[in-house]
Amino acid sequence: MPTVKAAMTAVPRADYLPDDLTDQADRDEALPIGHGSTCSQPSTVQVMLELLAPQPGDRVLDVGSGSGWTTAIIAELVGPQGWVRGTEVVPELVDRSRQQLLRAGYPHASVHVADPEVLGAPAHGPYDRILVSAQTEHVPQPLVDQLAEGGRLVLPLQGRLVALTKRGAELEEEQAAGYYRFVPLQGG
Repeated sequence: MPTVKAAMTAVPRADYLPDDLTDQADRDEALPIGHGSTCSQPSTVQVMLELLAPQPGDRVLDVGSGSGWTTAIIAELVGPQGWVRGTEVVPELVDRSRQQLLRAGYPHASVHVADPEVLGAPAHGPYDRILVSAQTEHVPQPLVDQLAEGGRLVLPLQGRLVALTKRGAELEEEQAAGYYRFVPLQGG
């Protein structure tokens, strides 16, 4: 299994950015991708994915998939025996992500327009891992409900990156150091 760093190297960020920003792909900062959305900075993505700890064969939900870059990195980590389902509220970003995931050769990764009435994609769960790339002030119970037993949810919670592991009715919490800024989670 590749490390997160190796998977990020295998999935060039430039491929998931608008054409006028591809020359800035190596910058460690969030870059605008249109529609008020950004492609998260690489160091933040690395921390999030290390907390998520996706394994080969995992079923993963990527909430707020944006450019599709993190969806592709997760697909690299779970391999063809796993799968990744991204959800995104902006249809134009979904279309761009779908095209790039196909070009990149990730048939086990897909991106779908998020249902504004439903957080996540419960019809396709339970998930071994859920990544949320949008800020929330509380742990969204609908996403916890979509986790498999032993599953892991990673999200920006009140400015901190938090990993929650489902153990029966309990959630074990782990936090990354530092504070992070994200767009707000819709419905969360």
